[in-house]
Amino acid sequence: MVTISLCMIVKNEEAILSRCLKSVTSAVDEIIIVDTGSSDNTKAIAAEFTDKIYNFEWIDDFSAARNFAYSKATMDYQMWLDADDVLPPESCKKLLELKGNLPPTVDIVTMKYNTHFDEYGVPVFTSTRERLTRRERGYRWQDPVHECIPLVGNIVHTDIVIHHRKPQNSIQKPSNRNLEIYNNLERRTKILTPRQQYYFARELKDHKNWHKSAYYFEKFLNSGKGWIEDNISACFNLAICYNSLGDNDKALSTLRESFAFDSPRAEICSEIGYHYKRDHNFQVALRWFKIAASLDLPDSKGFILPDYYGYIPNIEACVCCCELGEFKIAETYNERAAIYKPNSPAVKNNRVILARLNIIDSDEVDSDSSGNTMV
Repeated sequence: MVTISLCMIVKNEEAILSRCLKSVTSAVDEIIIVDTGSSDNTKAIAAEFTDKIYNFEWIDDFSAARNFAYSKATMDYQMWLDADDVLPPESCKKLLELKGNLPPTVDIVTMKYNTHFDEYGVPVFTSTRERLTRRERGYRWQDPVHECIPLVGNIVHTDIVIHHRKPQNSIQKPSNRNLEIYNNLERRTKILTPRQQYYFARELKDHKNWHKSAYYFEKFLNSGKGWIEDNISACFNLAICYNSLGDNDKALSTLRESFAFDSPRAEICSEIGYHYKRDHNFQVALRWFKIAASLDLPDSKGFILPDYYGYIPNIEACVCCCELGEFKIAETYNERAAIYKPNSPAVKNNRVILARLNIIDSDEVDSDSSGNTMV
């Protein structure tokens, strides 16, 4: 059985660190905690799980801190988690099984990463991350923020899932930390790598700096050096920037450019549908939402927006059909959307509207539903 060193960097995580460590402690053989300047009880909580606690002066470089943590590991494999990550019980069980079956020649193990959830706890934003690395290979983290370990070597992809769970009652707004790191990097180096351009553009978009975000998404795409999944994601996000800037035609052409990189993605087709829906061209919009609804979730290691693979295109197809007077077909799409989100307020509201049109039996409508507009 292989052994694992859990290597974490933390700062002021007293509210959630125990939750994280409790979820994973039975599956790892060593816990390394690197504190980058806590002023709360983070280190005291860490001491309940390990005596391997180190201080590291924060220098606006996540890779530097993670590489320091990795340097303290002594087991076969290094594993990373953030303090607001949780290993669900089923994933912990799978990780223990993996330890017993993993050939020692495997260099990197990836795991699924669910980072955003809807109000019902269903993931709405997922990705795949390198999670275990063989220590003797000497892998090094790269980039000061949105850091990564290059996927080079003998790689095993697993279905083990890790949840990124922010503290309850925390304010969900974009932090300026990452943006400031990129701004400083831009001033210092003048020239960003394509990967840095991509992630800088994402940060700028999250802060609604549409012009500069578009500029860096364009530079990234024009470099011709992007990973396919990032290229598609860049087209999607660049189109959002263009729409926010009022250039809807450029947004549409950017979405269509994504088809050059790989097969159509549901989020792209849905955004094209929204373009025509905004112009009240519901017939064409419906075609694109139907295409989106027909697409399977891709076997992708990039960012995935699961709601676009089922729920969103079906709920939008329902709206388009109502606008076109095709109410019976609208009911069909609404119920297809309900398969993915049975408690969706939009689904319930649409049932009310359709019931009033005598399309479906009003007895099926929840008594607490209300509303007058298809959504």
